[in-house]
Amino acid sequence: MIQIDDKILSLELFEKKFICNYAKCHGVCCVEGDSGAPLEEDEAKIIEEIYPKIKHLLSPEAIKTIEEEGTSIIDFEDELVTPIIHGKECVYTYFDDKGAVHCAIEIAWKEGLVDFQKPISCHIYPIRTKKLSQGEALNYDVWPICDDARALGEKKGTPVYQFLKEPIIRKYGEVFFQEMEESEKVLREKGILE
Repeated sequence: MIQIDDKILSLELFEKKFICNYAKCHGVCCVEGDSGAPLEEDEAKIIEEIYPKIKHLLSPEAIKTIEEEGTSIIDFEDELVTPIIHGKECVYTYFDDKGAVHCAIEIAWKEGLVDFQKPISCHIYPIRTKKLSQGEALNYDVWPICDDARALGEKKGTPVYQFLKEPIIRKYGEVFFQEMEESEKVLREKGILE
């Protein structure tokens, strides 16, 4: 573990390799799992506000679920998350005509309909964050459906945090990312990383 400001970072963010391989997985992370995407409180409010602007991209079942449960819910672990349909896909999942999965919120963002890109927990995955009494922990999450992403990351030699440069900067800022890069250099100089 290393610490930057009040953030505790797992060494795996620097050691492990990862590049999303959408050509292989087709976005299955939006339809797998036993809960929705974790949300920050401000994100839940934003999604509630933008829902009318993204509704046209959602399936009838997703709309029905949202109308019954809301645009966000508290899950079985007492966490704020996106609702899911029948224990499977996130309500904000969009299936294209080839059956590939996309985020309806992100589609609306790309089309200029909304200013919110997508939940940061989705954007920053496979990093999972956890609030601590004094700060936050950033850990690497291993999910079998991302085996192809790990293989591609290994092939290209891309550390998890480097692959996630854009979402890390979105969440924590440019200076924080630069400090991560400096930390990697120091870890390599000390022989902690190969």
